[in-house]
Amino acid sequence: MQRVRQELSRRLRRLFRSGIPIVQCAVAAGLAWAVAKHLVGHPAPFFAPIAAVVSLGVSLGQRMRRSLELVVGVSIGIGVGDVLISLIGTGPWQIALVVALAMSTAVLADSGAIIVLQAASSSVLVATLLPPATAGGWTRMIDAAVGGLVGFVVAALLPANPLAVAHRNGRLVLGALTDGLRGVAWAVSRRDVDLASDTLASTRKSQKLVDEFRTALEAGGEIAKFAPIRWRRRGDLERYESAATPIDRALRNTRVLARRAMAALRDDEPVPRPLPGLLEELAGSVVLLRDELASGTEPLQARETARSVARRSSVELLGEGDFSMQVVVLQVRSIAVDLLQATGLTRTEAIATLPPLHPRREGDHS
Repeated sequence: MQRVRQELSRRLRRLFRSGIPIVQCAVAAGLAWAVAKHLVGHPAPFFAPIAAVVSLGVSLGQRMRRSLELVVGVSIGIGVGDVLISLIGTGPWQIALVVALAMSTAVLADSGAIIVLQAASSSVLVATLLPPATAGGWTRMIDAAVGGLVGFVVAALLPANPLAVAHRNGRLVLGALTDGLRGVAWAVSRRDVDLASDTLASTRKSQKLVDEFRTALEAGGEIAKFAPIRWRRRGDLERYESAATPIDRALRNTRVLARRAMAALRDDEPVPRPLPGLLEELAGSVVLLRDELASGTEPLQARETARSVARRSSVELLGEGDFSMQVVVLQVRSIAVDLLQATGLTRTEAIATLPPLHPRREGDHS
């Protein structure tokens, strides 16, 4: 019974997260039918609700462009299907010919994958379920345009929360970065080569999370741009957008960090005593960054923690290790700079926090 309750709870949470898309599709389908039937005057506007629902279904990010592609693809499929089926009739070879010609027309128009696939599916509908009517293809093309437009308007007036997906994906990305830094810290403190290897393997899988994070920010930015009731979320999204590239760099540098730490431990190089603590503090800075971005506040605490690590990643640490461990120390400096940029500093401001690698000697005025 406990497993049943957990599964039911999981499914209800998934339904709740899908609530806004379901409402959007339902409202858009009904409105598209009403507009095409009562305002435009089409007696059976079959394609209007279809176009509205599909435009919402394919429009995660770049909604306007994809909605336009949908309408173009549907129009090509309807036009080719109407003309050919009215001349050659309906049957297996006719359907095959209609699909081939509709897709070829879309490809010749230098169209993307969405247009080509919609041209094919729309031509199939015309050739099978809806053979040409007396009104011809123009009526159905107009219905497709009405449906795509209604879908776009509904998405703007009943938008999802642009920060919800950004928060969720941001937690995953920053969680992977935190785990990577802590994993290396534990590996070097325990001189555990296997743990360093496992940490490296885990961080190598993080790029997918970064890509999904960027997609979520793109979609959220579009919602905040076109949906008036979400305009106030722009500032919070801009913090995420500014942090995305430095976070990506920090993850890449953490992969280098884990690889060189593994090599240093394998070669039995000495570990600088402050190193595990610095890595733990960097991980703590990432946790603070995650929480402050989620709360919509400027990440000042994360900035101060990263700045503290940067100031202590001095040249003296390099002298305590051999080549691979020196690279590890240099990566600590690079990650600290990445995190400072993620908190909103410019690269110049972040680098200025670092102590110089080659301190100026007394009497050196060059």
